[in-house]
Amino acid sequence: MSTCSTASRELDEPLAGTAATARTWLLLEQPGPWGAKALTSSHLDPGLGRALEAAAKGTGVRIALIRRTGRHADRPAGAARRVYAAHTVPGRVWLHSATTADPRDLLGLDFAALGRGAHDTFDTALGGQPHDGGPLALVCTNGKRDRCCALLGRPLAAELAASGVDGVWEVTHLGGHRFSPTVLVLPYGYAYGRAEAHAVKEVLHGVQEGRIVAEGCRGRSTWERPGQAAELAVRTAEGVEAAEALSVVRTDGAAPRWEVTVAHTDGRRWWVEVVQGAASPPRPESCGSVLGSPARMDVTAIREMTVTALAS
Repeated sequence: MSTCSTASRELDEPLAGTAATARTWLLLEQPGPWGAKALTSSHLDPGLGRALEAAAKGTGVRIALIRRTGRHADRPAGAARRVYAAHTVPGRVWLHSATTADPRDLLGLDFAALGRGAHDTFDTALGGQPHDGGPLALVCTNGKRDRCCALLGRPLAAELAASGVDGVWEVTHLGGHRFSPTVLVLPYGYAYGRAEAHAVKEVLHGVQEGRIVAEGCRGRSTWERPGQAAELAVRTAEGVEAAEALSVVRTDGAAPRWEVTVAHTDGRRWWVEVVQGAASPPRPESCGSVLGSPARMDVTAIREMTVTALAS
């Protein structure tokens, strides 16, 4: 039986502009099984899950559950669990970690401040500190959300962990099941699709050096989807590798057409036209769903802006 990821791959569906949107990621370790909506359908107290969802809504913070690869036995009540927070906006990127024996401690966070990039609330509420390890590689493995994430994501996470890659976690949901295996790399917040172990290792090596690998990239979660596509297009066209070099500073228009301004830290700027199209022929957006035509972000023009254009 064909899967949604097989159809997407065979139809060569573009990856750019498909990443989940979040300025700040908040990750809570939760072993055991996950349901389709993991915050409220796992062994985390569902009342707490609903409260966390409500607290994060509209703040730019996205919450996900993580677990180590392999067997997913529950831990005894009161056992310490890992918590991460990462802010992804260029020039203000950080990744902090903490441990907590009671996940209800997360309700003490100021989610609005966290979404703006203030890590003080994380450090105060949870005793957080700057993460002293390498980048995190979060592999979506939530088979209850879509079977492709389990069939393809879990073997990838296991292979990475078995080969000694640090910072590998399984994660609940990154969106875009049809691009499985999907991976989010923190702290910069770039997402990847149709990932293979060797490619993920290359991505992580680049991040350790402050570089971004554009191949296989779905976009930086910091930006809305037109901005993701525009930034990746400039990064590819101009050969920009530095992780913090590019920012989306302006987006004008609305679906189906946007004009996006991408700025470089060296002062250069580009005008990028992004048009929303419908992927064809129809394909399943997730396993078991009806055939559809998911939106795609097509970059139709890139133009470096002159000094005169910038002044006008």
